[in-house]
Amino acid sequence: MFLLILGLILWVGAHYFKRLAPDARARMGNAGKGLVALLVVAGVILMIVGYRAADFIPVWDPPAFLTHVNNLLMVLAFWIYGSSAAKGAKAWPANKTRHPQLLAVKTWAVAHLLVNGDLASIILFGGLLAWAVVSVILINRAEPDWTPPPHAGRATYIRLVVITAVIFAVVVGIHTWLGVSPFPA
Repeated sequence: MFLLILGLILWVGAHYFKRLAPDARARMGNAGKGLVALLVVAGVILMIVGYRAADFIPVWDPPAFLTHVNNLLMVLAFWIYGSSAAKGAKAWPANKTRHPQLLAVKTWAVAHLLVNGDLASIILFGGLLAWAVVSVILINRAEPDWTPPPHAGRATYIRLVVITAVIFAVVVGIHTWLGVSPFPA
């Protein structure tokens, strides 16, 4: 559990460095980008290793139907994340929300909290959910003005449907390969 928590601390610290210590980050110049990237990657590795190594300590027993809710939320999370990727005009909800990538992380975290009732999952997914919520608050405080982008056309939506379906299939394949079926038995 120690590695999982250390990974979360590195992830959060690296992401908040610019917001909480802007002068120190600015003094580092371009070298700071490399340090932040290194801390983020180290945080991800430690979270994965720590999560996989953590003892299973049950906290609650999620009902089986939440697996379907999780899968629906995961499709939505991939859609939301992908909607932010287009240059210029954005697909829904990126044209309606200021932080579509953080909204996608929050959706992903909630989806995983619904189907994982063990302590390590609550720490990992709850920690990343809290990070995303606080990130939105910090960004909005620092930069209160926002102009929504224009709405994307049909071609962007068609690409987004294909990309979302492919990413969902790849993630299902990875989960299955790891021995965690994303579908109810």
